[in-house]
Amino acid sequence: MFAYLADVFILEPFRGVGLGKWLIETIMSHPELQGLRRWLLATKDACEFYRQFGFTELNNPNRFMEKWNPNVYLKIRDERI
Repeated sequence: MFAYLADVFILEPFRGVGLGKWLIETIMSHPELQGLRRWLLATKDACEFYRQFGFTELNNPNRFMEKWNPNVYLKIRDERI
């Protein structure tokens, strides 16, 4: 089993007071999430932030694949109109 953290953010007016650190500590210390073999996340600019929680670059990046569809939300929106 593994966990994937997605869409983690703190609204601008509330940044800089430790809420991000509290949020990640709370998530990662949840009793039902203990014993997971792997935690994954993707970040553009918060690598150093996540390192304090034990995150590192992928050990085997050649094993990971993705199917990227950057416009999927536009397509869904257009279908609803």
